Amino acid sequence: MTLDTKSFDMHRTLPLPPDRLWALLTDAKHREKWGAPDPETVLIVDVADVRVGGLDRHRCGPADAPEFVVDTRWYDLTQPIRAVFTETLIFGGTTACTSLVTYSLDAAGKGTELGVTVAVSSFTGPETLEELQQGWNGGIDNLALYAAKYAADA
Repeated sequence: MTLDTKSFDMHRTLPLPPDRLWALLTDAKHREKWGAPDPETVLIVDVADVRVGGLDRHRCGPADAPEFVVDTRWYDLTQPIRAVFTETLIFGGTTACTSLVTYSLDAAGKGTELGVTVAVSSFTGPETLEELQQGWNGGIDNLALYAAKYAADA
């Protein structure tokens, strides 16, 4: 089987300054609120070790069966400017794909220009690439809604 790869970028302007957005991006309790791609899906953080070299593990999927396991390894945490990490998606004991993800946060007035770059290699076919991108798009859309609510509550 050939290796399928893809890279994509997402950009959002969010209503929080970088230091406040940083917490939403890295704190496990916040990530559980916005990280799932749609309302029918949950994200449960089982292990959170957000430090350079740290390993997180979360599960994602329907609330009654969050069977997708994601291992996140943190490589760069330059607060509140940049985070770089890998994510490995495991389903049914099989590694489906691995991604290199970069967050860049640039102050924009009272808010932040968030850039997200994802470079993914799929070991299970090209459909995994599309599903992963759809998941990221949904998660980042949820982050925008969550950040707006978080900013309004402050």
